Amino acid sequence: MIDFFMSLLRPIQHVVAWIMVRFHELFTALGMDADGGPTWALSIIGLVIVIRIVLIPLFVKQIKAMRGMQVIQPEMRKIQQKYKGKTDPASRQAMQQEMMALYRESGTNPMASCLPLLLQSPIFLALFYTLNGIKDGNGIGALTDQLAAQARDATLFGAPLSATFWGDKSDPATAILTIAMIVLMSASQFITQKQLMAKNTSSAMDESNPFAQQQKMMLYLLPVIFAISGVHFPIGVLLYWLTTNLWSMGQQFYVIRRMPSPGSLAEKELEARRARKAARRGTPLSLSKDAPAAGGDAAPAADGSSNGQPVRRSGQRQQPRRNDRNRRTRPGTPPASGGRTR
Repeated sequence: MIDFFMSLLRPIQHVVAWIMVRFHELFTALGMDADGGPTWALSIIGLVIVIRIVLIPLFVKQIKAMRGMQVIQPEMRKIQQKYKGKTDPASRQAMQQEMMALYRESGTNPMASCLPLLLQSPIFLALFYTLNGIKDGNGIGALTDQLAAQARDATLFGAPLSATFWGDKSDPATAILTIAMIVLMSASQFITQKQLMAKNTSSAMDESNPFAQQQKMMLYLLPVIFAISGVHFPIGVLLYWLTTNLWSMGQQFYVIRRMPSPGSLAEKELEARRARKAARRGTPLSLSKDAPAAGGDAAPAADGSSNGQPVRRSGQRQQPRRNDRNRRTRPGTPPASGGRTR
């Protein structure tokens, strides 16, 4: 079973190794030391950037799926209350069928929110096994044995990239760097989840909501997972993990600031920023999609209704205009209807 799993990861390992080697060649061409730890560390960071750019479409789907799940939470609670206390197989099957029908009608997919993480896991495992192979001087694909030996001996702040906390406890540089990276990983994950809960959660969701409870659990659980598992990973893997966490934090900050969830605190802050910006330009912006522009009324149409055009508020009276007022009559052209001839 393990051999079969490794055979599935091997093509991904070849891709990971190829990307790392290409970045290593790029930084070496820019004058960096080919044997240096910073060169290989930047190669791993470049690998993260490539992977996260590829995953952006999946991240967009994840955001849409999460917002779709928030929208249908009230309907889901109604279905759950309907079958509350009913443990017979028929009732459970009926509840599942109604849930699936709700997902189809709303166009949501609960698995879509986990898809980017699931697709990134094989890449993470491929990098883990690739760096473990580097520790023994074993290359793969474009990462030859000679390059693997370079990466194995490369150090970052005095700690080898292939070293682990438990494997090199006697090395203070490895221990200090590992602990520092684990703390940064946990902090970045906590900040990302905290800002998601504080600003990008709909005000209609209370603490009893299952989705809100899940977010709260992830807020404290994921940093603990990083702290426990991080001591077993090579520094190169921790660097990959830290970089992708920082990317996620920045990406989440951008989404919350520019594309907040409906009804959230972030949406109110976005509307307030737009209103202030419009006010500085002298074109007040409505804080609501349906209300007229702030500071101005809508111009009445012929039937007395508003047609969305701003009203001129100056004290000068508007003179009525006639279509034929300034029209010049050419020789041989009959006058306009209702006009007078001289």
